[in-house]
Amino acid sequence: MSPMGLAWRSLTREPARAALGVLGVAAVGALLFDMLLLSNGLVTSFGQLLETIGFSVRITATPAAPGTGPSIDEAEQAIAELVVLEEIDALVAFRFSRAEVGRGGEDSVDVDLLAVRAGDRPAWSILSGADLSADAPLLINRELAELLALSPGAELELRAECGDRSVFPPPQTLTIAGVVDLPFDAAGQRTVVVGLDAYRRACAGVLDSGVDIFLVAEAPGVAPTAVVAAIERRRPDLFAFTNDQLVKRFRFNDFSYFRQISFVLATVTLFFAFLLITSMLTVSVNQRFGEIAALRALGFTRARVVADLVCESLLLVGAGGLLALPLGWVFAQRLDSILKQMPGIPERLHFFVLEPQAVLFHLALLGAAGLLAALYPIYLSARLPIAATLRRETVS
Repeated sequence: MSPMGLAWRSLTREPARAALGVLGVAAVGALLFDMLLLSNGLVTSFGQLLETIGFSVRITATPAAPGTGPSIDEAEQAIAELVVLEEIDALVAFRFSRAEVGRGGEDSVDVDLLAVRAGDRPAWSILSGADLSADAPLLINRELAELLALSPGAELELRAECGDRSVFPPPQTLTIAGVVDLPFDAAGQRTVVVGLDAYRRACAGVLDSGVDIFLVAEAPGVAPTAVVAAIERRRPDLFAFTNDQLVKRFRFNDFSYFRQISFVLATVTLFFAFLLITSMLTVSVNQRFGEIAALRALGFTRARVVADLVCESLLLVGAGGLLALPLGWVFAQRLDSILKQMPGIPERLHFFVLEPQAVLFHLALLGAAGLLAALYPIYLSARLPIAATLRRETVS
């Protein structure tokens, strides 16, 4: 009988113990799998979300997160100098603010305001209606549309915050062009998108000429790094960076906490998996001392006994590891929904992202734990005195 066949018979001889062992490995394996997904999931999801917008380069006034640093002053002049670059296909300017909206006589609702100088392509998906226009310079997200029962063509009173919270301009009545899906909206967030010209008219005499960020799309066949180089040559006072550079910054700075905590928890989980498998194999070997001694007496070599124990460990770990994958993914979906309840987390951002390398790494770690766990039982079986063990088994 082959080593794998003998290992299978040894495990199935006591199905209850084998089942409990597989479930134990599956439980710790599921937690290990979740920690591996968490270590890189948020960064991967963030990069995928950036790619869906269709703009590979961002420009700010300083190396700061959008909305946290000084605005880009004299935005119109900067736009005029940048749009003529042959490396740039489209450019959109954004300014972030707050506003109050409402329908005549109804209570107002606080919303996030996104003032936009639109370029050749939108940075959102239109769910119904049309894009911004001179006649309808207002877009709303689905959350606000459902809350106020609004649809394209309806009118909405908007009272924008104009930089200084002590200034309260009179409300403007604007026509809604469409309902849109904004990629970085958090769950429950209410957002309006208004044309930058309309926003400045609402804040006439109060608002400066700056914007917070430019989104840039590269021309066909042009690399994002070439766009950054062209911008730096034309406007060295601005800070341009690609999506890849932004993702790397988040990987090693802003999101490093999740990598650290996942590393710690994965290490602890792997250690428990090692202890569990070692305990099970050791108990199995202790109960089979007489059988192992008899096999040795019949001519089984130490190498054959070692191979049997290694195969038994691999069967235990393999079955538990495969069961851990769907079990871990179910747990990951639940944990993801809990973590996304944190304020400010975009609804389309995920903490756990299924990647092939994570699956392979998970199986490799469990396999290594199984091999290491078999070392002590192998040591016990290899040094087993054959004659003394057979005599003890016969007497007892």
